[in-house]
Amino acid sequence: MKKLLLGNEAIARGAYEAGALFATGYPGTPSTEVLEAIKDYKEVNTEWAPNEKTALESAIGASIAGSRVLVTMKHVGLNVAADALFTLSYTGVNGGIVILTADDPGMHSSQNEQDNRWYGLFAKIPVLEPSDSGECLNFTKLAFEISEKFDTPVLVRTTTVISHSRSVAEIQERKNVGLRPLEKNWQKYTMLPANALLRRPLVEKKINDLSLYAGESDINYAEYNDNSMGIITGGASFQYVKEAFPDASVLKLGITYPLNKKMIKEFAKKVDKLAVIEELDPFLEKEITAFGIKIDYGKNRLPSIGELSSNILRQSFGKNPTKSFEKSDVPLRPPTLCPGCSHRGVFRILKKLRVFVSGDIGCYTLGALPPLGAMHSCICMGASIGVAHGMSQVRKTGDQFKPVAIIGDSTFFHSGVTGLINAVYNGSNILVIIQDNRVTAMTGGQPNPGTGVKINGQAAPRIDIVKLAEASGVKNIIKFDPYDLKDTEEKLTAELEKPGVSVAISTDPCVLKYKIKLTPLRVELDKCTGCKICLSVACMALNWHPDTKKVTIDESLCTGCTVCEQMCNFDAIGVIDG
Repeated sequence: MKKLLLGNEAIARGAYEAGALFATGYPGTPSTEVLEAIKDYKEVNTEWAPNEKTALESAIGASIAGSRVLVTMKHVGLNVAADALFTLSYTGVNGGIVILTADDPGMHSSQNEQDNRWYGLFAKIPVLEPSDSGECLNFTKLAFEISEKFDTPVLVRTTTVISHSRSVAEIQERKNVGLRPLEKNWQKYTMLPANALLRRPLVEKKINDLSLYAGESDINYAEYNDNSMGIITGGASFQYVKEAFPDASVLKLGITYPLNKKMIKEFAKKVDKLAVIEELDPFLEKEITAFGIKIDYGKNRLPSIGELSSNILRQSFGKNPTKSFEKSDVPLRPPTLCPGCSHRGVFRILKKLRVFVSGDIGCYTLGALPPLGAMHSCICMGASIGVAHGMSQVRKTGDQFKPVAIIGDSTFFHSGVTGLINAVYNGSNILVIIQDNRVTAMTGGQPNPGTGVKINGQAAPRIDIVKLAEASGVKNIIKFDPYDLKDTEEKLTAELEKPGVSVAISTDPCVLKYKIKLTPLRVELDKCTGCKICLSVACMALNWHPDTKKVTIDESLCTGCTVCEQMCNFDAIGVIDG
Protein backbone atom coordinates (compact mmCIF):
# COMPACT_ATOMS: atom_id res chain seq x y z
CA MET A 1 0.00 0.00 0.00
CA LYS A 2 1.27 3.47 -0.88
CA LYS A 3 1.02 6.36 1.54
CA LEU A 4 2.06 10.02 1.58
CA LEU A 5 4.47 10.47 4.48
CA LEU A 6 6.83 13.03 5.94
CA GLY A 7 10.41 11.86 5.71
CA ASN A 8 10.44 11.64 9.52
CA GLU A 9 7.24 9.58 9.53
CA ALA A 10 8.74 7.27 6.90
CA ILE A 11 11.84 6.66 9.05
CA ALA A 12 9.58 5.76 11.96
CA ARG A 13 7.63 3.40 9.73
CA GLY A 14 10.85 1.86 8.45
CA ALA A 15 12.04 1.10 11.98
CA TYR A 16 8.65 -0.38 12.80
CA GLU A 17 8.61 -2.58 9.70
CA ALA A 18 12.19 -3.69 10.41
CA GLY A 19 11.07 -5.11 13.75
CA ALA A 20 12.65 -2.55 16.08
CA LEU A 21 11.59 -3.06 19.68
CA PHE A 22 13.10 0.10 21.17
CA ALA A 23 13.35 3.73 20.04
CA THR A 24 14.88 6.62 21.94
CA GLY A 25 16.29 10.10 21.38
CA TYR A 26 16.10 13.74 22.34
CA PRO A 27 13.81 16.22 20.54
CA GLY A 28 15.52 18.58 18.13
CA THR A 29 14.33 20.09 14.86
CA PRO A 30 14.35 18.62 12.23
CA SER A 31 14.37 15.13 13.82
CA THR A 32 11.60 15.45 16.43
CA GLU A 33 8.68 13.93 14.53
CA VAL A 34 10.39 10.54 14.14
CA LEU A 35 9.86 9.52 17.77
CA GLU A 36 6.49 11.26 17.88
CA ALA A 37 5.42 9.03 14.98
CA ILE A 38 6.95 5.78 16.20
CA LYS A 39 5.38 6.06 19.66
CA ASP A 40 2.04 5.19 18.02
CA TYR A 41 3.37 1.73 17.11
CA LYS A 42 2.67 -0.14 20.33
CA GLU A 43 5.18 -2.90 19.53
CA VAL A 44 8.01 -0.38 19.89
CA ASN A 45 9.00 0.78 23.37
CA THR A 46 9.57 4.50 22.75
CA GLU A 47 10.98 7.12 25.10
CA TRP A 48 12.49 10.58 25.27
CA ALA A 49 15.88 10.54 26.95
CA PRO A 50 17.28 13.51 28.93
CA ASN A 51 20.00 13.94 26.25
CA GLU A 52 21.42 12.26 23.17
CA LYS A 53 24.35 10.55 24.92
CA THR A 54 21.97 8.90 27.36
CA ALA A 55 19.75 7.86 24.45
CA LEU A 56 22.62 6.20 22.59
CA GLU A 57 23.87 4.48 25.72
CA SER A 58 20.37 3.09 26.31
CA ALA A 59 20.28 1.96 22.70
CA ILE A 60 23.58 0.14 23.14
CA GLY A 61 22.14 -1.71 26.12
CA ALA A 62 19.02 -2.69 24.21
CA SER A 63 21.18 -3.85 21.29
CA ILE A 64 23.38 -6.01 23.52
CA ALA A 65 20.14 -7.49 24.90
CA GLY A 66 19.24 -8.47 21.33
CA SER A 67 16.86 -5.76 20.12
CA ARG A 68 16.89 -3.70 16.96
CA VAL A 69 17.02 -0.05 18.07
CA LEU A 70 16.39 3.35 16.49
CA VAL A 71 18.10 6.43 18.00
CA THR A 72 17.12 9.91 16.81
CA MET A 73 18.71 13.35 17.15
CA LYS A 74 19.48 16.51 15.22
CA HIS A 75 22.99 17.12 13.92
CA VAL A 76 24.34 18.90 17.00
CA GLY A 77 22.90 16.14 19.16
CA LEU A 78 25.37 13.71 17.63
CA ASN A 79 28.13 15.85 19.12
CA VAL A 80 26.69 15.07 22.55
CA ALA A 81 26.48 11.34 21.76
CA ALA A 82 29.90 11.14 20.10
CA ASP A 83 31.73 9.72 23.11
CA ALA A 84 29.59 6.59 23.06
CA LEU A 85 29.46 6.50 19.25
CA PHE A 86 33.18 6.15 18.67
CA THR A 87 33.52 3.24 21.08
CA LEU A 88 30.37 1.64 19.66
CA SER A 89 32.19 1.51 16.32
CA TYR A 90 34.73 -0.78 18.05
CA THR A 91 32.33 -2.96 20.03
CA GLY A 92 29.83 -3.40 17.23
CA VAL A 93 26.27 -4.52 17.91
CA ASN A 94 24.07 -7.49 18.64
CA GLY A 95 20.69 -6.22 17.55
CA GLY A 96 21.01 -3.60 14.82
CA ILE A 97 21.47 0.04 15.83
CA VAL A 98 20.35 2.78 13.42
CA ILE A 99 21.16 6.37 14.36
CA LEU A 100 19.20 9.11 12.65
CA THR A 101 21.20 12.33 12.36
CA ALA A 102 19.01 15.13 10.96
CA ASP A 103 21.23 17.90 9.58
CA ASP A 104 20.05 21.47 9.10
CA PRO A 105 21.61 23.17 6.05
CA GLY A 106 20.62 26.82 6.16
CA MET A 107 20.37 26.75 9.97
CA HIS A 108 16.59 27.04 10.00
CA SER A 109 16.52 26.13 13.69
CA SER A 110 20.10 25.53 14.74
CA GLN A 111 23.11 27.32 16.17
CA ASN A 112 25.51 25.98 13.57
CA GLU A 113 25.60 24.32 10.17
CA GLN A 114 27.63 21.13 10.37
CA ASP A 115 27.88 18.25 7.93
CA ASN A 116 27.53 14.99 9.83
CA ARG A 117 28.75 12.82 6.99
CA TRP A 118 32.17 13.43 8.55
CA TYR A 119 31.06 11.37 11.55
CA GLY A 120 30.90 8.35 9.27
CA LEU A 121 34.51 8.83 8.19
CA PHE A 122 35.68 9.87 11.66
CA ALA A 123 33.99 7.02 13.56
CA LYS A 124 34.43 4.53 10.68
CA ILE A 125 30.74 3.64 10.33
CA PRO A 126 28.51 3.62 7.23
CA VAL A 127 26.33 6.57 6.22
CA LEU A 128 23.08 6.21 4.24
CA GLU A 129 21.37 9.27 2.72
CA PRO A 130 17.77 9.01 1.48
CA SER A 131 16.43 11.43 -1.11
CA ASP A 132 12.69 11.15 -0.44
CA SER A 133 10.20 9.55 1.95
CA GLY A 134 10.15 6.25 0.09
CA GLU A 135 13.90 5.98 0.51
CA CYS A 136 13.64 7.11 4.15
CA LEU A 137 11.50 4.07 4.83
CA ASN A 138 13.49 1.59 2.75
CA PHE A 139 16.93 2.87 3.75
CA THR A 140 16.00 2.59 7.44
CA LYS A 141 15.02 -1.04 6.96
CA LEU A 142 18.19 -1.69 5.00
CA ALA A 143 20.28 0.07 7.66
CA PHE A 144 19.20 -2.51 10.24
CA GLU A 145 20.27 -5.31 7.91
CA ILE A 146 23.64 -3.64 7.27
CA SER A 147 24.10 -3.04 10.99
CA GLU A 148 23.71 -6.71 11.83
CA LYS A 149 25.52 -8.04 8.77
CA PHE A 150 28.63 -5.89 9.33
CA ASP A 151 28.43 -5.65 13.14
CA THR A 152 28.27 -1.86 13.16
CA PRO A 153 26.01 1.06 14.01
CA VAL A 154 24.66 2.81 10.90
CA LEU A 155 24.06 6.53 10.42
CA VAL A 156 21.00 7.51 8.40
CA ARG A 157 21.55 11.16 7.52
CA THR A 158 18.64 13.35 6.50
CA THR A 159 18.38 17.11 6.09
CA THR A 160 15.57 19.52 6.90
CA VAL A 161 13.97 19.36 3.47
CA ILE A 162 13.92 15.54 3.51
CA SER A 163 12.67 15.37 7.11
CA HIS A 164 9.84 17.85 6.59
CA SER A 165 8.64 17.17 3.04
CA ARG A 166 6.06 14.60 2.02
CA SER A 167 6.33 12.03 -0.74
CA VAL A 168 5.02 8.56 -1.48
CA ALA A 169 6.28 5.53 0.44
CA GLU A 170 5.37 1.87 0.04
CA ILE A 171 3.93 0.50 3.29
CA GLN A 172 4.53 -3.15 4.15
CA GLU A 173 3.91 -5.48 7.07
CA ARG A 174 6.12 -5.53 10.15
CA LYS A 175 8.91 -8.08 10.27
CA ASN A 176 8.83 -9.69 13.70
CA VAL A 177 12.51 -10.46 14.19
CA GLY A 178 12.25 -10.64 17.97
CA LEU A 179 15.31 -10.65 20.21
CA ARG A 180 18.66 -12.09 19.32
CA PRO A 181 20.30 -14.28 21.98
CA LEU A 182 22.05 -12.39 24.76
CA GLU A 183 25.72 -13.27 25.03
CA LYS A 184 28.01 -12.16 27.87
CA ASN A 185 30.95 -11.45 25.59
CA TRP A 186 33.21 -9.20 27.64
CA GLN A 187 36.00 -9.20 25.03
CA LYS A 188 33.55 -7.65 22.53
CA TYR A 189 31.71 -5.17 24.73
CA THR A 190 34.25 -4.19 27.41
CA MET A 191 36.69 -1.75 25.85
CA LEU A 192 39.71 -2.17 28.02
CA PRO A 193 42.82 -1.27 26.02
CA ALA A 194 43.71 -4.93 25.50
CA ASN A 195 40.29 -5.67 24.02
CA ALA A 196 40.19 -2.42 22.02
CA LEU A 197 43.52 -3.30 20.40
CA LEU A 198 42.02 -6.57 19.19
CA ARG A 199 38.87 -4.85 17.90
CA ARG A 200 40.74 -2.10 16.04
CA PRO A 201 41.70 -4.22 12.98
CA LEU A 202 38.10 -5.42 12.77
CA VAL A 203 36.98 -1.81 12.36
CA GLU A 204 39.25 -1.41 9.30
CA LYS A 205 38.08 -4.71 7.84
CA LYS A 206 34.47 -3.61 8.36
CA ILE A 207 35.02 -0.42 6.35
CA ASN A 208 36.76 -2.32 3.55
CA ASP A 209 33.92 -4.85 3.42
CA LEU A 210 31.36 -2.05 3.42
CA SER A 211 33.18 -0.38 0.52
CA LEU A 212 32.81 -3.58 -1.52
CA TYR A 213 29.16 -3.78 -0.47
CA ALA A 214 28.61 -0.19 -1.65
CA GLY A 215 29.75 -1.23 -5.13
CA GLU A 216 27.11 -3.95 -5.25
CA SER A 217 24.21 -2.27 -3.46
CA ASP A 218 21.24 -1.24 -5.57
CA ILE A 219 20.86 2.01 -3.57
CA ASN A 220 23.97 3.18 -5.44
CA TYR A 221 23.12 3.32 -9.13
CA ALA A 222 23.99 5.13 -12.36
CA GLU A 223 21.56 6.71 -14.82
CA TYR A 224 23.19 7.31 -18.21
CA ASN A 225 21.75 9.97 -20.50
CA ASP A 226 23.73 12.90 -21.93
CA ASN A 227 27.35 11.97 -21.22
CA SER A 228 28.79 15.45 -21.79
CA MET A 229 28.60 15.89 -18.01
CA GLY A 230 28.18 13.23 -15.37
CA ILE A 231 27.02 14.17 -11.88
CA ILE A 232 27.76 12.33 -8.63
CA THR A 233 25.27 13.23 -5.92
CA GLY A 234 23.02 11.90 -3.16
CA GLY A 235 20.50 12.88 -0.50
CA ALA A 236 18.46 16.05 -1.06
CA SER A 237 20.93 17.21 -3.71
CA PHE A 238 19.75 14.40 -6.00
CA GLN A 239 16.31 16.04 -6.21
CA TYR A 240 17.81 19.40 -7.16
CA VAL A 241 20.03 17.71 -9.79
CA LYS A 242 17.03 15.98 -11.40
CA GLU A 243 15.18 19.30 -11.59
CA ALA A 244 18.10 21.36 -12.90
CA PHE A 245 19.72 18.77 -15.20
CA PRO A 246 17.01 16.26 -16.22
CA ASP A 247 19.07 14.98 -19.16
CA ALA A 248 22.42 14.55 -17.38
CA SER A 249 24.02 11.24 -16.51
CA VAL A 250 23.88 10.78 -12.74
CA LEU A 251 25.56 8.47 -10.25
CA LYS A 252 23.15 8.47 -7.33
CA LEU A 253 24.74 7.46 -4.03
CA GLY A 254 22.52 6.11 -1.28
CA ILE A 255 25.61 5.04 0.66
CA THR A 256 27.79 8.14 0.94
CA TYR A 257 30.37 6.51 3.20
CA PRO A 258 32.33 4.41 2.54
CA LEU A 259 32.56 4.90 -1.22
CA ASN A 260 33.38 2.25 -3.79
CA LYS A 261 36.36 3.37 -5.88
CA LYS A 262 35.75 0.97 -8.77
CA MET A 263 32.13 2.07 -9.27
CA ILE A 264 33.05 5.76 -9.28
CA LYS A 265 35.96 5.24 -11.69
CA GLU A 266 33.71 3.36 -14.12
CA PHE A 267 31.17 6.19 -14.06
CA ALA A 268 33.87 8.85 -14.51
CA LYS A 269 35.26 7.06 -17.59
CA LYS A 270 31.88 7.18 -19.36
CA VAL A 271 31.36 10.96 -19.12
CA ASP A 272 33.27 13.86 -20.62
CA LYS A 273 33.19 16.10 -17.54
CA LEU A 274 32.63 15.04 -13.95
CA ALA A 275 30.70 17.09 -11.38
CA VAL A 276 30.09 16.41 -7.70
CA ILE A 277 27.01 18.16 -6.37
CA GLU A 278 26.48 18.11 -2.61
CA GLU A 279 25.26 20.46 0.11
CA LEU A 280 27.61 21.94 2.68
CA ASP A 281 31.13 20.46 2.78
CA PRO A 282 33.03 18.90 -0.15
CA PHE A 283 32.79 15.52 1.56
CA LEU A 284 32.30 13.36 -1.53
CA GLU A 285 34.59 15.62 -3.53
CA LYS A 286 37.52 15.10 -1.16
CA GLU A 287 37.01 11.34 -0.99
CA ILE A 288 36.73 10.99 -4.78
CA THR A 289 39.74 13.25 -5.38
CA ALA A 290 41.72 11.04 -2.96
CA PHE A 291 40.96 8.11 -5.29
CA GLY A 292 42.89 9.98 -8.01
CA ILE A 293 39.74 10.78 -9.98
CA LYS A 294 39.61 14.20 -11.60
CA ILE A 295 36.60 16.34 -10.70
CA ASP A 296 35.88 19.18 -13.12
CA TYR A 297 33.05 20.86 -11.20
CA GLY A 298 32.47 20.86 -7.46
CA LYS A 299 32.88 23.49 -4.80
CA ASN A 300 34.75 25.57 -7.38
CA ARG A 301 31.24 26.38 -8.64
CA LEU A 302 28.90 25.54 -5.81
CA PRO A 303 28.44 27.20 -2.39
CA SER A 304 29.57 25.48 0.79
CA ILE A 305 27.02 27.37 2.87
CA GLY A 306 23.28 26.80 3.11
CA GLU A 307 20.76 24.68 1.24
CA LEU A 308 21.01 24.11 -2.48
CA SER A 309 18.13 24.49 -4.92
CA SER A 310 17.58 23.72 -8.56
CA ASN A 311 18.01 27.41 -9.41
CA ILE A 312 21.29 27.65 -7.48
CA LEU A 313 22.54 24.72 -9.56
CA ARG A 314 21.33 26.23 -12.82
CA GLN A 315 22.94 29.59 -12.08
CA SER A 316 26.18 27.95 -10.94
CA PHE A 317 26.46 26.21 -14.29
CA GLY A 318 25.51 29.21 -16.43
CA LYS A 319 21.88 28.31 -17.07
CA ASN A 320 18.93 30.64 -16.71
CA PRO A 321 16.92 30.15 -13.50
CA THR A 322 13.37 28.92 -13.78
CA LYS A 323 10.43 30.78 -12.28
CA SER A 324 9.81 29.21 -8.90
CA PHE A 325 8.67 30.00 -5.42
CA GLU A 326 11.58 31.49 -3.50
CA LYS A 327 11.98 32.21 0.21
CA SER A 328 12.40 35.90 -0.66
CA ASP A 329 8.75 35.91 -1.78
CA VAL A 330 7.60 35.29 1.79
CA PRO A 331 7.08 38.31 4.07
CA LEU A 332 9.59 38.42 6.91
CA ARG A 333 8.22 37.14 10.20
CA PRO A 334 10.83 37.65 12.90
CA PRO A 335 10.64 35.02 15.66
CA THR A 336 9.19 36.17 18.95
CA LEU A 337 7.99 34.75 22.23
CA CYS A 338 4.34 33.68 22.29
CA PRO A 339 1.80 36.09 23.78
CA GLY A 340 1.73 35.57 27.53
CA CYS A 341 5.05 33.69 27.63
CA SER A 342 6.46 33.56 31.15
CA HIS A 343 9.97 34.31 29.86
CA ARG A 344 9.06 37.83 28.76
CA GLY A 345 8.88 39.50 32.17
CA VAL A 346 12.14 37.86 33.30
CA PHE A 347 14.04 39.37 30.39
CA ARG A 348 12.46 42.76 30.99
CA ILE A 349 13.80 42.74 34.57
CA LEU A 350 17.23 41.39 33.59
CA LYS A 351 17.60 44.20 31.07
CA LYS A 352 16.65 46.71 33.73
CA LEU A 353 19.24 45.27 36.14
CA ARG A 354 21.98 45.66 33.49
CA VAL A 355 23.55 42.27 34.19
CA PHE A 356 25.47 40.04 31.79
CA VAL A 357 23.25 37.12 30.81
CA SER A 358 24.68 33.92 29.35
CA GLY A 359 21.83 32.14 27.66
CA ASP A 360 21.03 28.67 26.43
CA ILE A 361 19.11 26.72 23.78
CA GLY A 362 15.34 27.11 23.98
CA CYS A 363 12.48 29.51 23.29
CA TYR A 364 14.11 31.91 25.73
CA THR A 365 17.05 32.37 23.35
CA LEU A 366 14.73 34.91 21.72
CA GLY A 367 15.45 37.12 24.72
CA ALA A 368 18.59 38.19 22.86
CA LEU A 369 16.55 39.96 20.17
CA PRO A 370 15.38 43.57 20.40
CA PRO A 371 13.47 45.07 22.03
CA LEU A 372 14.09 42.60 24.88
CA GLY A 373 17.86 42.53 24.27
CA ALA A 374 18.71 40.80 27.55
CA MET A 375 20.83 37.81 26.51
CA HIS A 376 24.47 38.24 25.62
CA SER A 377 25.77 34.75 24.76
CA CYS A 378 24.38 31.40 23.63
CA ILE A 379 26.77 28.58 22.72
CA CYS A 380 25.19 25.13 23.03
CA MET A 381 22.90 23.04 25.21
CA GLY A 382 23.78 23.55 28.87
CA ALA A 383 26.59 26.03 28.25
CA SER A 384 24.90 28.97 29.99
CA ILE A 385 26.01 27.85 33.46
CA GLY A 386 29.56 27.00 32.39
CA VAL A 387 29.97 30.32 30.60
CA ALA A 388 28.70 32.28 33.60
CA HIS A 389 30.99 30.30 35.90
CA GLY A 390 34.04 30.99 33.74
CA MET A 391 33.26 34.70 33.78
CA SER A 392 32.91 34.71 37.53
CA GLN A 393 36.30 33.05 37.96
CA VAL A 394 38.15 35.90 36.27
CA ARG A 395 35.96 38.75 37.51
CA LYS A 396 35.79 38.12 41.24
CA THR A 397 33.26 39.38 43.77
CA GLY A 398 35.41 42.41 44.54
CA ASP A 399 34.51 43.66 41.07
CA GLN A 400 30.81 43.59 42.07
CA PHE A 401 30.22 41.34 39.09
CA LYS A 402 27.79 38.41 39.28
CA PRO A 403 26.93 36.91 35.89
CA VAL A 404 23.50 35.45 35.28
CA ALA A 405 22.92 32.12 33.52
CA ILE A 406 19.44 31.47 32.16
CA ILE A 407 18.37 27.95 31.20
CA GLY A 408 15.11 26.07 30.59
CA ASP A 409 13.99 23.00 32.50
CA SER A 410 14.53 20.54 29.65
CA THR A 411 17.96 21.98 28.84
CA PHE A 412 18.86 21.90 32.54
CA PHE A 413 18.10 18.17 32.66
CA HIS A 414 19.86 17.67 29.32
CA SER A 415 23.25 19.13 30.25
CA GLY A 416 22.90 21.92 32.79
CA VAL A 417 23.15 19.79 35.94
CA THR A 418 26.87 19.10 35.51
CA GLY A 419 27.52 22.80 34.94
CA LEU A 420 25.74 23.61 38.18
CA ILE A 421 27.74 20.98 40.09
CA ASN A 422 30.95 22.39 38.61
CA ALA A 423 29.99 25.93 39.66
CA VAL A 424 29.29 24.88 43.25
CA TYR A 425 32.39 22.67 43.46
CA ASN A 426 34.72 25.39 42.22
CA GLY A 427 33.33 28.24 44.30
CA SER A 428 31.51 30.21 41.62
CA ASN A 429 29.67 33.49 42.10
CA ILE A 430 26.72 33.30 39.71
CA LEU A 431 22.95 33.48 39.57
CA VAL A 432 21.33 30.59 37.69
CA ILE A 433 17.76 31.23 36.55
CA ILE A 434 15.94 28.01 35.63
CA GLN A 435 12.84 28.73 33.58
CA ASP A 436 10.64 25.82 34.60
CA ASN A 437 7.77 25.95 32.14
CA ARG A 438 7.33 22.15 32.41
CA VAL A 439 7.80 21.37 28.73
CA THR A 440 10.41 21.08 26.00
CA ALA A 441 8.78 24.02 24.29
CA MET A 442 10.98 25.04 21.37
CA THR A 443 10.69 21.69 19.58
CA GLY A 444 6.92 21.46 19.91
CA GLY A 445 5.97 20.69 23.50
CA GLN A 446 7.56 17.35 24.26
CA PRO A 447 7.69 16.07 27.86
CA ASN A 448 10.92 15.90 29.86
CA PRO A 449 11.97 14.50 33.25
CA GLY A 450 10.40 17.50 34.98
CA THR A 451 6.92 17.17 33.46
CA GLY A 452 5.73 13.97 35.12
CA VAL A 453 4.66 12.52 31.75
CA LYS A 454 6.29 10.09 29.30
CA ILE A 455 6.22 10.33 25.49
CA ASN A 456 3.13 8.11 25.37
CA GLY A 457 1.22 10.23 27.88
CA GLN A 458 1.65 7.84 30.79
CA ALA A 459 2.51 9.20 34.21
CA ALA A 460 6.17 9.29 35.23
CA PRO A 461 8.10 10.46 38.30
CA ARG A 462 8.65 14.21 38.14
CA ILE A 463 12.19 15.28 38.96
CA ASP A 464 12.19 18.04 41.59
CA ILE A 465 14.52 20.83 40.47
CA VAL A 466 14.77 22.29 43.98
CA LYS A 467 15.89 18.98 45.48
CA LEU A 468 18.28 18.43 42.59
CA ALA A 469 19.85 21.86 43.17
CA GLU A 470 20.08 21.16 46.90
CA ALA A 471 21.77 17.83 46.24
CA SER A 472 24.24 19.67 44.01
CA GLY A 473 25.26 21.78 46.98
CA VAL A 474 23.40 25.03 46.22
CA LYS A 475 22.52 26.92 49.42
CA ASN A 476 20.58 29.86 47.98
CA ILE A 477 17.47 28.59 46.17
CA ILE A 478 14.32 30.61 45.58
CA LYS A 479 11.19 30.45 43.45
CA PHE A 480 9.56 33.46 41.85
CA ASP A 481 6.50 34.37 39.80
CA PRO A 482 7.74 35.68 36.43
CA TYR A 483 4.43 37.46 35.80
CA ASP A 484 4.87 39.59 38.94
CA LEU A 485 7.50 42.07 37.78
CA LYS A 486 7.95 43.68 41.21
CA ASP A 487 8.41 40.31 42.90
CA THR A 488 10.78 39.16 40.17
CA GLU A 489 12.93 42.29 40.42
CA GLU A 490 13.12 42.20 44.21
CA LYS A 491 14.04 38.52 44.40
CA LEU A 492 16.59 38.57 41.58
CA THR A 493 18.19 41.72 42.99
CA ALA A 494 18.51 40.07 46.39
CA GLU A 495 20.17 36.98 44.89
CA LEU A 496 22.59 39.12 42.90
CA GLU A 497 23.78 40.66 46.16
CA LYS A 498 24.50 37.29 47.79
CA PRO A 499 27.94 35.70 47.33
CA GLY A 500 28.25 32.24 45.81
CA VAL A 501 25.89 30.25 43.61
CA SER A 502 22.21 31.18 43.68
CA VAL A 503 19.42 29.34 41.86
CA ALA A 504 16.17 31.14 41.06
CA ILE A 505 13.38 29.02 39.59
CA SER A 506 10.64 30.55 37.48
CA THR A 507 7.44 28.65 38.28
CA ASP A 508 4.85 29.23 35.55
CA PRO A 509 4.05 26.68 32.81
CA CYS A 510 4.12 27.24 29.06
CA VAL A 511 0.96 29.10 28.03
CA LEU A 512 0.88 27.39 24.64
CA LYS A 513 1.31 23.82 25.89
CA TYR A 514 -1.06 24.17 28.81
CA LYS A 515 -3.50 26.46 26.93
CA ILE A 516 -3.55 29.12 29.63
CA LYS A 517 -6.00 31.90 28.79
CA LEU A 518 -7.09 34.49 31.35
CA THR A 519 -9.32 37.50 30.75
CA PRO A 520 -7.72 39.51 27.91
CA LEU A 521 -6.67 43.10 28.54
CA ARG A 522 -7.64 46.26 26.68
CA VAL A 523 -6.12 49.70 26.24
CA GLU A 524 -8.09 52.73 27.41
CA LEU A 525 -7.19 54.97 24.49
CA ASP A 526 -7.91 58.28 26.23
CA LYS A 527 -5.26 57.38 28.82
CA CYS A 528 -2.67 56.01 26.36
CA THR A 529 0.08 58.58 25.76
CA GLY A 530 1.86 56.60 23.05
CA CYS A 531 5.02 56.32 25.16
CA LYS A 532 5.59 52.78 23.75
CA ILE A 533 7.04 51.41 26.97
CA CYS A 534 4.61 48.50 26.84
CA LEU A 535 5.99 47.59 23.40
CA SER A 536 9.37 46.91 24.98
CA VAL A 537 8.06 43.52 26.15
CA ALA A 538 7.74 42.45 22.48
CA CYS A 539 4.29 40.86 22.74
CA MET A 540 2.48 40.02 19.49
CA ALA A 541 -0.85 40.96 21.05
CA LEU A 542 0.25 44.62 21.25
CA ASN A 543 -0.23 46.75 18.13
CA TRP A 544 1.13 50.22 17.43
CA HIS A 545 -0.97 52.52 15.26
CA PRO A 546 1.21 55.27 13.70
CA ASP A 547 -1.80 57.32 12.63
CA THR A 548 -3.27 57.65 16.14
CA LYS A 549 0.07 57.08 17.93
CA LYS A 550 -1.72 54.71 20.27
CA VAL A 551 -1.37 51.07 21.28
CA THR A 552 -4.18 48.54 21.07
CA ILE A 553 -4.39 44.91 22.20
CA ASP A 554 -5.54 42.04 20.00
CA GLU A 555 -7.89 40.26 22.41
CA SER A 556 -7.74 37.05 20.37
CA LEU A 557 -4.01 36.81 21.16
CA CYS A 558 -3.89 38.30 24.66
CA THR A 559 -3.66 35.72 27.46
CA GLY A 560 -4.19 38.26 30.24
CA CYS A 561 -0.70 37.80 31.70
CA THR A 562 -0.67 41.50 32.84
CA VAL A 563 3.03 42.13 32.10
CA CYS A 564 2.20 45.05 29.81
CA GLU A 565 -0.29 46.34 32.38
CA GLN A 566 2.45 46.43 35.00
CA MET A 567 4.71 48.29 32.55
CA CYS A 568 2.23 51.07 31.86
CA ASN A 569 2.81 54.25 33.91
CA PHE A 570 -0.56 55.78 33.00
CA ASP A 571 -3.02 53.04 34.05
CA ALA A 572 -4.11 52.75 30.43
CA ILE A 573 -4.08 48.94 30.31
CA GLY A 574 -6.36 46.63 32.20
CA VAL A 575 -9.55 44.62 32.18
CA ILE A 576 -12.15 47.10 31.04
CA ASP A 577 -15.85 46.33 31.54
CA GLY A 578 -17.96 46.27 28.43
